[in-house]
Amino acid sequence: MNPVLTARRAGVLLHPTSLPGGDLQGTLGREAWRFVDWLAAGGFSVWQTLPLGPPDDYGSPYGLRSAYAGNRQLLDREHLATLRELPRGLDLTSLDGRHDALYRSFATLATDAQRREFANFARAQRWLLSYGLFELCSEQFGAAPWWQWPREFRDRDLHTLLRLGREHRERFRGLVLEQYLFDLQWSALKRYANDRGVRLFGDLPFYVDRNSVEVWWRRGLFALDAEGEPKEVAGVPPDYFNADGQLWGNPLYDWDAMQRTGFRWWLDRLRAQLARFDLVRIDHFRALESYWAVPAGATTARTGAWRHGRGAELLTALRSTYGELPLVAEDLGIITDEVRALRDRFELPGMVVLQFGFDGSADNPHLPQQHRQRAVAYTGTHDNDTTVGWYSSLDANARGVVSRMLGAPEHPAVPDFLIDAAYASKAALAVVPMQDLLALDSSSRMNSPGTVVGNWRWRFSWDQVPASLAATCRARASRFDRLPKTESGFA
Repeated sequence: MNPVLTARRAGVLLHPTSLPGGDLQGTLGREAWRFVDWLAAGGFSVWQTLPLGPPDDYGSPYGLRSAYAGNRQLLDREHLATLRELPRGLDLTSLDGRHDALYRSFATLATDAQRREFANFARAQRWLLSYGLFELCSEQFGAAPWWQWPREFRDRDLHTLLRLGREHRERFRGLVLEQYLFDLQWSALKRYANDRGVRLFGDLPFYVDRNSVEVWWRRGLFALDAEGEPKEVAGVPPDYFNADGQLWGNPLYDWDAMQRTGFRWWLDRLRAQLARFDLVRIDHFRALESYWAVPAGATTARTGAWRHGRGAELLTALRSTYGELPLVAEDLGIITDEVRALRDRFELPGMVVLQFGFDGSADNPHLPQQHRQRAVAYTGTHDNDTTVGWYSSLDANARGVVSRMLGAPEHPAVPDFLIDAAYASKAALAVVPMQDLLALDSSSRMNSPGTVVGNWRWRFSWDQVPASLAATCRARASRFDRLPKTESGFA
């Protein structure tokens, strides 16, 4: 098992956008560092986030324009101004999208050493060339998706693209500099967290957005026709919760093409994630074994069909490159014996969600008594209602099932009874959304799957955090043997 999960731990699920501070959302600045201090005081040794890349037009961090880039809206100007790698007086007001002005300010004020560090970053991150050109083209054509660009840009004529880069040299370098700033700020936060015994747990979306630099630049790795149109798209089949299934619309991978390249695209992608995080969740893991393919143009996911994935081959390549994989399999949804066998063959922890455990079946895998040590136990995830909201929605019969299955009182303390159950679990890691620690209702839900309005906006304030909460959480971690062990520094 990977090092993070060799000991019993507790963690908190909170995306940085939900932090206090900042104007429209949280940032990676002072409040993020304060949150790390609060986690350490509360006996937590894991901070789980959602994907950190630039979100789609609806604010979803799972609809990424780039598999590598960081979301510039997370940058904190006040904190950036304190970093030694950056020149004093750098015009950080240019982070509002004026990339050329940002680069000119840096070029004017930077020392030779600072320029070298930036240049070294730009050379090492090979994805920056395609990313910068993609963003330049997007600006050039009014944010239209890449398949609507003029043919020479749509089809990546290198002469045309390099001419565009030369004509807008300072804007291109400003886009690269913006990513350098993100790397500096995130790396500083990670060092601070690690020094205080807090490991960072990231999230890797299985699919990428159609209007992303990856699909534009590496079209041959995706199931697209000669014009860049998808042949089939991603989704999940109908289930108890959705009679039409879910039609996501992401382009599918051409797994034959991926395998012919030795899965280099995936190897590079994971390398970037492992540089940012100590532990990474593979979202929609089941698609590695089999994925749901929906004909392009379909209006629902009902007409899809299962296709065999390349999970064993891909995970073998990843393990041969990186050794023991610090990965967690998001194995929720329609999970078959084959998916479980793939997960277990590579000794990956899976996920269990307590809110899913109370269908009355004694062998429900989400019930605490069914949990395995090689797992991450949640009260709920970013896609669930808060525990207060979930419990409030249950009728008297369903509440009776919960009490009977957990051996809880008829009128349990909500949400503490479910948090205690997660901590008591055999699972190596117990993760609790910040909303549950604050006992918040459905109005603080992060996301409602299948909807696009009103999601991803929740934020907490320190006024909501009782002064005694860290001590309460630490006592719970001690009671359930989830306090980090710090015999020789890093827990």
